[in-house]
Amino acid sequence: MTTYAIPAAPSRPSAEPNTAYLIASGDLRPAANRAGWPVQQQMEAAVTAAMVELGWSVRRAHDGFIDSQRMGLEVFKTIPPDAPLIVAEAVWQYSHHVLAGLRTHRGPILTVANFAGDWPGLVGLLGLNAGMAKMGVDYSTIWSVDFTDDWFCAGLRSWVTTGTIEHDLSHVSDLPDLGDKDEVTLGRALATELLADKAIIGVFDEGCMGMYNAIIDDGLLNPLGIYKERLSQSALWAEMQRVPDAEADAVGAWLLAKGMTFELGTDEATELTPAQLRWQYKMYIAALRISDDFGLDAVGIQYQQGLKDLSPASDLAEGLLNNADRPPVTARDGSRVLWDGVPLPHFNEADEGVAVDALITNRIWTAMGLDPATTLHDVRWGEEYDGEFVWVWEISGSVPPSHFATGYAEAVGKRQDPVYFPLGGSTIKGISKPGEVVWSRVFVQGNALHADLGRATAVELPAAESERRSQATTPAWPIMHAVLHGVTRDQFMARHKANHLNVAYAPDAATADKALLAKAAMLSALGVSVHLCGKVTI
Repeated sequence: MTTYAIPAAPSRPSAEPNTAYLIASGDLRPAANRAGWPVQQQMEAAVTAAMVELGWSVRRAHDGFIDSQRMGLEVFKTIPPDAPLIVAEAVWQYSHHVLAGLRTHRGPILTVANFAGDWPGLVGLLGLNAGMAKMGVDYSTIWSVDFTDDWFCAGLRSWVTTGTIEHDLSHVSDLPDLGDKDEVTLGRALATELLADKAIIGVFDEGCMGMYNAIIDDGLLNPLGIYKERLSQSALWAEMQRVPDAEADAVGAWLLAKGMTFELGTDEATELTPAQLRWQYKMYIAALRISDDFGLDAVGIQYQQGLKDLSPASDLAEGLLNNADRPPVTARDGSRVLWDGVPLPHFNEADEGVAVDALITNRIWTAMGLDPATTLHDVRWGEEYDGEFVWVWEISGSVPPSHFATGYAEAVGKRQDPVYFPLGGSTIKGISKPGEVVWSRVFVQGNALHADLGRATAVELPAAESERRSQATTPAWPIMHAVLHGVTRDQFMARHKANHLNVAYAPDAATADKALLAKAAMLSALGVSVHLCGKVTI
């Protein structure tokens, strides 16, 4: 008879009455975790105090941040599977550090974040929420500026009493019958074309920023007519080595001739330098040539892990790619200009929800004769101004310069923060021009693709207020001051299934409504479940 070494069944501690366990998913970069630790401690102390007021105790399940998937697995071994669990986020976090434990946790889960500009806790919360929605894991969520307001305390009381928090989602409606308007016909025709001819999105190092919500499985993506070309950032780096200095410098000369300025220094560790810019210009050229090699319809660079240790940031290249007016780059044999006079849609941080969105937006806006420059923004923060809530939507680095009122003339290149970008690199900094905007998000839930569509107005704030908001967040990054149509702050936070959202401009409100209608028709014809958010005219 054979004798096997049969392991004992894994043991887990038992839940205790009126006790919640608390975890904190963190960054993969030690420097970022060290910088964010003091604000994380303050936030956790405030949440714990609110729980104590309700007669509950909070037990922290680990030291510091969970900074790897392996650490996450080990931490969850110490947590009772049925215990109430709080995921507290005051910083950007890599969701995959904790998703394995959250996927199998049986107790009620609460995600909570600080609603503040200086540290992106609410951004991390939205990314984590979207990952759990994709997994089909039930969760509750809440946020606060100081964790003492009545709304937050009432929500927390509901969670400890019932295991859930109900939010107002009355602003969301499913897509009605669209009829046969010209925009509907256009959207459906573009869907038919995409399904028949298909498209390829190039993804450099899928998933390396820890955004599970940013990955759309091929089985969901391919029925839209969209296929992935999986690429390596090492290939991008290798291609950058082959770009001559003179060719890179010509990109810089073009930008300066257009009026862009750069805040330059000499300290490579803390300032933006000409050497960093030259590498960024090479990345811009390399990305176009690799995209040409593979016949891509859109491309996404996931810079932070891997390339951050080799090269200055990808952001400058990303913003330029999304702009129709940009430095010309020829094919290797010099025979033609690549994507001459049109954007090559770039989905920042290789967010594939953005990829689908940007590709569709590009085709609709182009067909309607509109500027197809689109970008994602982080849902970063916001406050009331003059009686209405004005969001700060802020991308990590660069928007297409056509999103500024005077284009390159007001674009400023600033160095990326050394905490996150050790080798530096320039942003494309500015304030997005006032105007009418269509915002959207494609996401995965219930093993199906969904899209939320809405309208917003980018507003102009006084220069002093814009500067205050910029300094309260990340001063090197471009921002949009956005007012949502018919959606409150808390409605948006409760519903949104991503840390990102897409924006595209239209010249006036009527045209924006028509573009949104065409986009809804195209997405619906592709089989995506479309939802309208707020006041939308179709």
